[in-house]
This record gives sequence, structure tokens and C-alpha cells, in this order.
Amino acid sequence: MNIRAVIPGQPNHTAAKANAANWQEILEKIGPELEKRGRDCDRMGTFVSANLNELQQYGFFALGVPAELGGGGLDFTGMCQMLRTLGRWDGSTALTLSMHTHQVMVPEWKRRVMGAPTEGLLKRVAEEGVRLVSSGGSDWLPGSGRAEKVDGGYVITARKVFSSGSPDGHILMTSAVYNDPAKGPQVLHFPLSMKADGVKVMSNWDTLGMRGTGSNDVEIDGVFVPDSAIAATRDPDVWHFLFHLISMIAMPLVYSVYAGIADGIRQNALELARKKKSDPALLMTVGEMENAFASLNLAYAALTACGNDKPSEETTNRVMTLRQLLGKAALEVGSKALDVGSGAGFFRASGLEQRFRDLQAARFHPLQDKTQQFYAARMALGMSVDG
Repeated sequence: MNIRAVIPGQPNHTAAKANAANWQEILEKIGPELEKRGRDCDRMGTFVSANLNELQQYGFFALGVPAELGGGGLDFTGMCQMLRTLGRWDGSTALTLSMHTHQVMVPEWKRRVMGAPTEGLLKRVAEEGVRLVSSGGSDWLPGSGRAEKVDGGYVITARKVFSSGSPDGHILMTSAVYNDPAKGPQVLHFPLSMKADGVKVMSNWDTLGMRGTGSNDVEIDGVFVPDSAIAATRDPDVWHFLFHLISMIAMPLVYSVYAGIADGIRQNALELARKKKSDPALLMTVGEMENAFASLNLAYAALTACGNDKPSEETTNRVMTLRQLLGKAALEVGSKALDVGSGAGFFRASGLEQRFRDLQAARFHPLQDKTQQFYAARMALGMSVDG
């Protein structure tokens, strides 16, 4: 059996001191260049590495880390606002950062609310510039991959898809399924160094939108994970507390990005509309876009407020319902913006088409359309959400 030890990864950069007070000023200054580089990456299908490196130099990867641990101390609502603002400039950059950010805000919540000992990870993010990569969107409740028990730990074999930020990531927050002789299948959660022997980024991210996120498959081939690294164990296909917490924290952060992309595409469309001779059809279409945008803002305000709730079946139901409403409103804003832009908006130079394509990814995060409706229906009928 090929057992390989986990080799700690070294950060690409040390992080600059995060500053919660001036992130808006910074984004206003560097936003146009982030947009330009993001568009170049979209055209070439390359990772937005330069954008993320610049954001790290300004401390954005540690904005959510408590100030006493070396971070920016920006609260949850502020983190959502930051990602929405960043999404207006470039969707791929913002979505990649959101995937790291929710992996920071979950341990921040655990430390603040539950007194959990998560200082070590949070300090590494702030002091060493560690970047976290999530596989949760692809694993979700069932988990994926295989864990084989060996002396002192497990050997992991898996292929993790949609691993945003994988080209520059340091730690993969992931899971694998162990067939326990007594309990049956158990999902094991653990961090894994992206630099470990046996971990390979596949470079297969070639998509309709969000082309710069580097959301490649990550192949894990016989990597040893010690018992001490197992952070949680749960039954598969069951709504464990961990997933109620992840839903409550991750979805508002991730969908703040789509609200920001909608801000950008709406602005593109309005700029084109102002250059045209007004007619009733154009004004009606702009009005339809504005109605969709109003719906988006209502859903955004309600969804981001959920980050201050308590993890529960009820909170997850509210979060996932609002995630659907915001996503559909963002897609509608994008569709109406394309109508407003008309022929001029069809040109890539308008900025509309990239944002329109990036918005399409809002369809695919958990819980997707029918699964969310299934959950909501079971809640309404007083049934178990695990059925």
C-alpha cells in the first residue's frame, strides 16, 4: 500500500496587515485593474492569480480573521459587502476569494460562538498568508472519495471537483468516506496540504463562465492523513450540524458575489441605454431589469442577515430559499441587461457578455433548484429533512 505523509505547504506570499476600515477605498483604487486582468483571464481561460496576489498584499484574505489574531476583524455583514463590491469588478476573482473566505468565517464563528480552539488556523491565514480551498460544494452531504484505515490514520483516494483557487491553494478542506466495520459508512472531514505527495491539480477547468476561478479537479492518490487531523466524523446523506453551519455562513458570502456581478451588468446596460434614443420598448425593458434588481436587493438583505442566526434546519431552509431567490433575480437582471444592451451589448467590449456568462454559475451551488424545493417542501409538511 502506498502511504504518503502529508507535507505542509508553504504560502506563496506573506499577508499584509488586513484593514477593515479602508477595503472600499482600496477596491475603488485597484478595481479597474482587477477588471482588466479578469477580462484577460476570461479570454484566455487562465487563473486570476495576479488579482488574488494583489488582494493578498492588501490583506483581503485575512479580512475576516479577528484583529487580535492578526486579521482585519471585519464582521460577517462587512465580508458580504466586500465580496459584492469585488464581484462588480470581476466575478472570478470574487468567487475564488469567497471560497477561501467562507472557510475562514466558519472557524471564526466556531471560536466566537462556541469557544472552539481554531486560533491556529486563523493565525496562519493572517500571519502566513495561507489560502484555503474547499471541496464542499462537490462533496456536500454524501461525501466522496475513499478512506482506508491504516496504523495511525487513513489513506485517502479521491477526486475532488470544483476546487476553486486550487492552482495557488495551500490547504484543501475536504472529506472522504470510511466504511467503518461497526457503524457503516462514515464521512471523515480533514485538512490536506495541497503540496502533499499524491495531491495533483488537474488543470481541467474549461467552462462557460467563471473561467478564471481555477476550479480544477484535485486528484488525491494514496495520501496519508493521521487520526489527529480528522476534524469531524458524520453519517453520509444526513444534515449534520456542520452543514447547517456551512450553509448559514457560505451561501450569503458566495451569493454576495452574484449580487455584485448583477451590479456590474446592470451598470453596463444603463450606460448603453443612455447612449440610445429612448423609446417605449427600451424604457419598459429597463424597467423590467430594475424590478429584477429590486428583487435581488431584497433577497440579498435577507440572506446576508442570516449569517447572524443560529445553525438549524429552519435557518438552512431560509438560507437556501433566499439563495434561490437571489440567484434567480441575478440571472433575470443579466437577461434583461442583455436585452437593454441589444446589439451593442453583444460585443465583448461592452462588458455585458462576460458578466452574463459568469452569472450562469449561480445555478450550480448547493442547494440546486429542485433539491432546495424538496427541502422546503419537507419542512413545510413537518417531515424529516433527511428523508
